[in-house]
Amino acid sequence: MAKLYIVPTPIGNLDDITLRAINVLREVDFILAEDTRTTSVLLRHLGIEKKLYSHHKFNEHATVRLVAESIAAGRNAALVSDAGTPGISDPGFLLVRTCVEEGIEVETLPGATALIPALVQSGFPCDRFCFEGFLPQKKGRAGRLQALSDEERTMVFYESPYRVVKCLEQFAETFGADRPVSVSRELTKHFEQTVRGTVAEVLEHFRQTEPRGEFVLVVAGKPRAKRLRGGCDTEGETISESE
Repeated sequence: MAKLYIVPTPIGNLDDITLRAINVLREVDFILAEDTRTTSVLLRHLGIEKKLYSHHKFNEHATVRLVAESIAAGRNAALVSDAGTPGISDPGFLLVRTCVEEGIEVETLPGATALIPALVQSGFPCDRFCFEGFLPQKKGRAGRLQALSDEERTMVFYESPYRVVKCLEQFAETFGADRPVSVSRELTKHFEQTVRGTVAEVLEHFRQTEPRGEFVLVVAGKPRAKRLRGGCDTEGETISESE
């Protein structure tokens, strides 16, 4: 039976694509691309000629059923985004859900995504973390941040260069100007950079230096409350005076 392959693509450096991803892109019957122009550049780099169809947030609701029917009829398909793993802040969820509902096998390849490198090199705890992706641009943005005000896990956000300063200003208001933050831009590319410090320090940096490129913002979680003698610890257990 034919299947849908979810194929991660490099977030910058084209050499980051896996051998398995290359083989799948060579062997499938067609490729669904977020932007066929961007994917064409990658395929030319890999020496692959394959039929491309557009699959993006503006047409996915209208096309998922047709794609699922094509796979069910025996044609293997690969879904790619412009960069990274489809479905992670990119189109893909609707198609995967439709295929699952129709009993079509979905195989997801491991590969590039921007959030993991940014998280690991932040220096913050990454055994447990909270991925928020892109915040709402307007309505609901402040409410989403306020809901995270007591989050103790490390938090990861994606942001446009045009809203990085505003985002850091809102972090200062919600999490406090002294909260540690790590901001990575242009990961895997020639001008890759990570700026670390308090929210206030990093905000001042990007007020002085125009933000450019693709950004991942990593925010340290809220510090856990210290144990109080005769009170309760952060897990809610009573602490006796003898402790």
